[in-house]
Amino acid sequence: MAVETAPRRKTAGKGRREPRSSNSRRLFGRAKTLMPGGVSSPVRSFASVGGEPFFVASARGARVRDVDGRSYLDFVGSYGPHLFGHVPGFVQRALARATRRGTSYGAPTELEVRLAERVTRLVPSIEMVRFVSSGTEATMSAARLARGATGRKRLIKADGGYHGHGDAFLVSAGSGLATLGIAGSPGVPEELAALTTVVPYNDVAALEEAFARFPGEFAAVFLEPVAANMGLVPPEEGYLAAVRRLTTEHGALLVFDEVISGFRVAAGGAQELYGIAPDLTTLGKILGGGLPVGAYGGRRDLMERMAPVGPVYQAGTLSGNPLAMSAGIAMLDEIARRPPYAALDAKGALLERLLRAEIGKRGFADRLHLARLGSLLTLFFAEGPVRNFAEAKRSDTRRYAVFFHAMRERGVFLPPAQYEAWFVSTAHSDADLRRTARLAGESLDAAFA
Repeated sequence: MAVETAPRRKTAGKGRREPRSSNSRRLFGRAKTLMPGGVSSPVRSFASVGGEPFFVASARGARVRDVDGRSYLDFVGSYGPHLFGHVPGFVQRALARATRRGTSYGAPTELEVRLAERVTRLVPSIEMVRFVSSGTEATMSAARLARGATGRKRLIKADGGYHGHGDAFLVSAGSGLATLGIAGSPGVPEELAALTTVVPYNDVAALEEAFARFPGEFAAVFLEPVAANMGLVPPEEGYLAAVRRLTTEHGALLVFDEVISGFRVAAGGAQELYGIAPDLTTLGKILGGGLPVGAYGGRRDLMERMAPVGPVYQAGTLSGNPLAMSAGIAMLDEIARRPPYAALDAKGALLERLLRAEIGKRGFADRLHLARLGSLLTLFFAEGPVRNFAEAKRSDTRRYAVFFHAMRERGVFLPPAQYEAWFVSTAHSDADLRRTARLAGESLDAAFA
């Protein structure tokens, strides 16, 4: 499919072009006077890659269209929800029906029950579930539940693992293998950050050291079973099993953050793929079919500690919103009827193979590392292997920025940050993937020029 463009002109910034008459630029100017950085979420500002963001007018299938009329092949996919591409018909129809009935009630609906039935069927470790409105809300609530259930204060997370912007998780690693967290943002009290210990991902010895340093003090280990917020970093063989063993031995809960991997890498998420059952799971993204949603769930004895049954409090006016529930039911029913995972893996494998061919043809194999798991992948501008965040941070983010803008100029929208994953959907055709790989080769030439 040809890329549709508005007339363009060159700007300062190697390899970048902007529309001659840019509605996006005008909107961004207005937005910056009204919203911090002109955006509702920081990564959208393009701060990591430079330049100004384009504003989306519409999307369908594997493409988004900006307010200047330019169409892009989309590998951001709203950072994960669009497993079947933008605006699939079954979600659109479900939302139309739901909107006619009302948008929010402040009272229970059958839709919550129906989606809960589907979640517990697909993810066997979840015996009970609580719906919320975002992944951040889900992880914050799971942390409170873990502390309430165990009577312990401390948490463990992996360096580079992202569990939303809750104070307990917005921490950075200090020096050493297993260290007290330090506040990763102003506004996070150092005293609270110090209750989170940060360990490298894929490092069993560091986790053992953390448990030895604070015996009997950890409520939970929070882990992305497939790390996808430091770029894609899959778990090494035996790592997740070792984490499960250690948490059980030390009386801590294992919480899998499957906001990205849930329903993406398998119908039952990464825990199905790797055969590891956590105590609690957090979900989002695909669960809401593109609408704001989150959920946390797990063992019945833990979930029954939540109010109104138990003493651990959490509430939300829009939790279980009927529009999000309707979209989620439609998504999970489609997954159950026509599991997309073989097709998604084949598409991911094709894109990986084509990208590796372009990289090899240009002699860049020793300067790049390509990681893929199913329909998730990241091209690191770093020599491999990349097993944790410290190794991911060796990436040349300046070259990635040039690559990003070169791909954008050629009509391909990638995540505007090195430490994010690309998302392939069933809507991406083989021709789309071949085109993307060819354009990536041209853009790599620009990045390494």
